[in-house]
Amino acid sequence: LTFRTFEMTQNSPSSEQQLAGNSPASRDIAFHMHPYTNPAMLGDAGPHIMAQGNGVFVVDDAGNQFYEGMSGLWCTSLGFSEPELIDAAMAQFKKLPFYHSFAGKTVNPAIDLAELLIANAPPAGGDSVMSKVFFAASGSEANDTAMKMVWYYNAALGRPEKRKIISRRKGYHGVTMAAASMTALAYAQDGFGLPLDFVKHTTAPDFYNGAKDGESEEDFASRCAAELETLILEEGPETVGALFAEPVMGAGGVIIPPRTYFEKIRAVLEKYDVLLVADEVICGFGRTGNMWGSQTMDVRPDMLTCAKALSSAYLPISAVMLSEKVYAPIAKQAEQLGIFGHGYTYSAHPVCAAVALRAQQLMQERDIVGHVRRIAPQFKSRIERLARFDFIGNLRAIGLIGAMEFAANRQTGEKFEPSQKIAAQAVAIIQKHGVILRALPGDIIGFCPPLIITAAEIDDMFDRIESGLDEFSALAAKLC
Repeated sequence: LTFRTFEMTQNSPSSEQQLAGNSPASRDIAFHMHPYTNPAMLGDAGPHIMAQGNGVFVVDDAGNQFYEGMSGLWCTSLGFSEPELIDAAMAQFKKLPFYHSFAGKTVNPAIDLAELLIANAPPAGGDSVMSKVFFAASGSEANDTAMKMVWYYNAALGRPEKRKIISRRKGYHGVTMAAASMTALAYAQDGFGLPLDFVKHTTAPDFYNGAKDGESEEDFASRCAAELETLILEEGPETVGALFAEPVMGAGGVIIPPRTYFEKIRAVLEKYDVLLVADEVICGFGRTGNMWGSQTMDVRPDMLTCAKALSSAYLPISAVMLSEKVYAPIAKQAEQLGIFGHGYTYSAHPVCAAVALRAQQLMQERDIVGHVRRIAPQFKSRIERLARFDFIGNLRAIGLIGAMEFAANRQTGEKFEPSQKIAAQAVAIIQKHGVILRALPGDIIGFCPPLIITAAEIDDMFDRIESGLDEFSALAAKLC
């Protein structure tokens, strides 16, 4: 597709026209409660309605085309028009549109997908290997399930009190009750009475914002591990069941941990027999330049959760992968109790499983991970070019995920006032230039394009981002 325009076209309805009468916009405002949206702002401005997609582009209902610089929500890795996934869905719909996984029932796509995931699993903790896959419908469900499995595992070992869960500040693990308790970001907890009291939070591996004066990355990683150990000791090691950690923290700001961070963290967890659960909902399936972020960051988890790019987000599906170390006691306990009493109506939904299976096959057939590795240096180089803007304090990238972080004073790292909503204002201007991005907490803008993006598209997308930032510069100068 070629770009038609990046401003609203002359034929596009005005805000007043959109909100009048029986328009889609007015009906959306009347009936649709949006996630992560300010209701008052939606009522004033109306929704932005998307109509179609093609490759790395999406087109709104006014015909304006945009690079989807965030793959939707970090998820549409194979782009917005992959016919192989559509065909896989239609074939399975015609064969068997639904069946469940309860009481030993299953379908062939689920069997094939589980086998493929285990065949491509990352190294597990200790001497164990990834052994089994449990399917759910979202990343939040997968993380809730993993938490319940931690409890079930410890109960099976005769220590039911070992159930406290630790996550990191700025981490994002979903928005169901338990997952949102692990999501240590204010917007996911404020007003909901969260976090639940069994979830504790430790230091984020955010060297740029968290390091002390003169502290090296190695020293910072050591301090993160020491602070985790202190928390475990304060809570009582006999009460702590697991640490949940993203290999690269996504929604919290694309935080890339220091090189030795997970090595040091693992040593603490092993000392106190605390499980390590890798949240690969964003990092999994090629995003960091390996199949798993756990490989890129040497995580070696006991359990792993994944979703999003599992099906390139074409249909909702997620998975929990268990090491044999974790699975064996769970299976023995379930045998004694007569059943493993957990599951969802849509666990291993046949159409979702069929689409995810084809997505994973395409990853291999098209060497998507190899493509990410080949193109990642160019992606990183274009992000690093943004250093020419003196209101950008930090830039970072790995694989095809990255971020720019704003600073009122680059030398001191001083931030803009949160009320100024610097990143949100920049995102709005960049969108006028044809790129959809997302503002993250802490005045950060993330980059996470579909993994199929080409070299020419990377250059064009970042040319447009830079044009947007050139326009934004005048506003930033007034606010510094």
